[in-house]
Amino acid sequence: MKNKKKDCCNSIIDKKLKQKSVIYAVLSGIFPHTFCILFILFTILGLTSMTYILKPLMMSPYFFYILILVSLIFTTISAGIYLKTTNNLSKKGIINKWKYLTTLYLATLGINTSLFLVVFPLAANIGSGSVVESDSSIMLQVAIPCSGHAPLITNELKAIYGVTSVKFSLPNLFNITYNSSTSKDEILNIEVFGTYKAQEIFNK
Repeated sequence: MKNKKKDCCNSIIDKKLKQKSVIYAVLSGIFPHTFCILFILFTILGLTSMTYILKPLMMSPYFFYILILVSLIFTTISAGIYLKTTNNLSKKGIINKWKYLTTLYLATLGINTSLFLVVFPLAANIGSGSVVESDSSIMLQVAIPCSGHAPLITNELKAIYGVTSVKFSLPNLFNITYNSSTSKDEILNIEVFGTYKAQEIFNK
């Protein structure tokens, strides 16, 4: 009877630890991207001074790769704590818990994938502007390493007087419409394109 109670208690503890670790994995996927999320939020709220502070981070081509690495490190720490707490921090224990560990890492990768394929592209197109029939347009292919940098590019383009609309499409295309108040050369020569090279696909 005592063994049954002990097994039951261990099962409950193990379940709670699994739940906490999965939650930690989800947070591990989101937390490293806090700076980018704040940049998007400040942009939406029009807090230009705050976006200016975060801009240098976004200007690094390696920034998001570092964030993904950090999220995987956090997940590994979470997995290690779980394995140690359940006395499975060994080769045999890892094999025994492979289903749980796979779920943990897939959760982290899933969060990152959702951010890059859904959240960041949507954020880049918030308030994309309206197209007027008389506007000119240009399509640019920008050498951004991932869609996480798209909000930075759209933010910089929208700051140009005369740009009426900017629409981002995966993986790295920006459709820009502008009126006679600006020119194509002015668009192509903005500072951000010094880091992330822009190539003209077509213009109208």
